[in-house]
Amino acid sequence: MIRWFSLLLMAPLLFVAAPAIAATDVIPASVLIQPAQLASELKAAPPTILQVGFSKLYQQAHIPGAIYAGPTNSETGVAALKAAADKLPREAAIVIYCGCCPWNRCPNMDAAYTTLKAMGFSKLRALYIADNFGQDWVDKGYPVVTGQ
Repeated sequence: MIRWFSLLLMAPLLFVAAPAIAATDVIPASVLIQPAQLASELKAAPPTILQVGFSKLYQQAHIPGAIYAGPTNSETGVAALKAAADKLPREAAIVIYCGCCPWNRCPNMDAAYTTLKAMGFSKLRALYIADNFGQDWVDKGYPVVTGQ
């Protein structure tokens, strides 16, 4: 006979949703750029940088010269990214980043990468932020700008 206690312990397992595709499943390792490498590139010939995370993050701190393109975890965000990117030459060097959470749980990077590749951007890279923007960029002393 199954006890109610056992059913209560199993109940959460019945409602677990399938995990979303992680950014690491969509974005090839060959296009990843590490924070130290991008910080170095900012001194010489900086690429076009698109921040594809949430506006609150962008306002708190973002990479100098980064264009806020909106979070791509929604259709509205993808449309905003397309509008921002449509003005750019397809052969431009582009780096996308979010930094809202750990890389393997980011809700924005995979859609941003897929959208820009479909638009024909040939020099597209993704900033690998392992944990979050604060820890992996700001706390390491790389350059930031605050506000809009």
